[in-house]
Amino acid sequence: MNVKCKTISSVAALLLTANLHADVMPDHQINNDWYQDAHAVIQQKLQLKPSSKAKNVILFVGDGMGISTLTASRILQGQLQGENGEEAYLSFERFPYSAQIKTYNVDAQTPDSAGTMTAMMSGVKTDAGVIGVNENIQRGDCASMAGNTLITALELAEIKGLATGIISTARITHATPAATYAKSVERNWEDNSAMPTQAIADGCEDIATQLIHFEKNLEQRYPGIDVDGIDVSMGGGRRHFLPNDATFNSPDARSDIEGDRTDGRNLIQEWQDLYPHGNYIMNLAQFNAIETVHTQKLFALFNESHMAYESDRGNDIAGEPSLSAMTKKAIAILDNNPKGFFLMVESGRIDHAHHAGNAYKALTETLEFSKAVQQALVSTHPEETLILVTADHGHVFTIGGYPKRGNPILGKVVNVGETEAALAEDGMPYTTLSYANGRGFRDFSGRNDLSQIDTQAAGFHQEATVPLSSESHAGEDIALHATGPGSYKVQGVIEQNVVFHLMNQALGLIQSASGEKK
Repeated sequence: MNVKCKTISSVAALLLTANLHADVMPDHQINNDWYQDAHAVIQQKLQLKPSSKAKNVILFVGDGMGISTLTASRILQGQLQGENGEEAYLSFERFPYSAQIKTYNVDAQTPDSAGTMTAMMSGVKTDAGVIGVNENIQRGDCASMAGNTLITALELAEIKGLATGIISTARITHATPAATYAKSVERNWEDNSAMPTQAIADGCEDIATQLIHFEKNLEQRYPGIDVDGIDVSMGGGRRHFLPNDATFNSPDARSDIEGDRTDGRNLIQEWQDLYPHGNYIMNLAQFNAIETVHTQKLFALFNESHMAYESDRGNDIAGEPSLSAMTKKAIAILDNNPKGFFLMVESGRIDHAHHAGNAYKALTETLEFSKAVQQALVSTHPEETLILVTADHGHVFTIGGYPKRGNPILGKVVNVGETEAALAEDGMPYTTLSYANGRGFRDFSGRNDLSQIDTQAAGFHQEATVPLSSESHAGEDIALHATGPGSYKVQGVIEQNVVFHLMNQALGLIQSASGEKK
């Protein structure tokens, strides 16, 4: 077969109908593999039967996972499997429904994760840098928070009596996971040491404290309800839960003093006191030992700060589980609740790798994210579970030049019909992947000669056009992929806050919460 064609899939062969208007279509066109495969896609869509009500919702967020990241990751996936790469699909790219999401914050053309995740969790767009509050606040002013807090999908799920969970490879107090449970006029208030004296005096709580005392805070905010608290929380960020005292260091502490808290509080101990039958864990061995059938609560902090990159995970001192392993474990625990569950899963380090200008790590994080989504698919019933896969924003990450089919996506550009790397106007080769800004900018004397450099190495940082200490987010639309009950509503170009309304309608969250309050 010509290398430009794909081999027809078994599904395509089964779905290919006899009548393909042969009276007007040439046989060679009808029998073309590309034609048959595309026809099969349409036939599959005709078999879809939309449903609306879900028992469970899983929201996957690839932090910084823009469209170009998806494209490059799927190509890398195919190439790692010995294929050309361009024909590959990430697990969620085969979902039946998708949409484009506009990501801007109320006050920012190019957004940040705090404002974007608040939009997805509350249904309300807000400013950059704030969590769980609307645009009427003043960033950093605790007093301005009064009357401007927002209820989230996770909180509504708690009120409905569903099991709830949060997973992140970033710190569990970082902007994206925090937006599921916290209210803060400053995303950086992860522990009390980062807060101004006035903010503490005005009664604002740091984000780590809000996670530990989520149950109490929610019940105080809505008198008359009775919730049992978040069932599964897994991620990094131990430093925000421990006192600034070396005697509280964990065995795998990287710093001389692991904790950052200046109030002397050990929030991990406070959690254990609140949930004596719960399990607190901090390494891979403890994670593997968790028996899911009878586990009531699980709180896991696997790192002092963010968890390791997927490509570096094997080097972690105490060992860490992968995102897909955490997803599998969380679902097995949450599924013990017969009423259903809400789970948010974030791949936080896609974003961090892009900020560093490191495409290798951004793409390998995305591939593990895809595995986590696949794990959710095989661990849940398709007629019961709405799975949404999206990003909070993109990055200024580009795929360029005119590389030939199958050219290594992390490699140097080799043009169609050529065997040697293409040269730029300065006589030097260049990579397919690059950044519009960031640390990859060299200096004003010109680019580095990449001829003898392995651009596919894990530590290579792609070139950039504009010098910045950290590569920036992008203002582009991002993708939303959906499957399960209510997924047929994921269509067109939508505002980011619509994501909340998709989850709400699938689970009947507001309706149920209103009934509870009565």
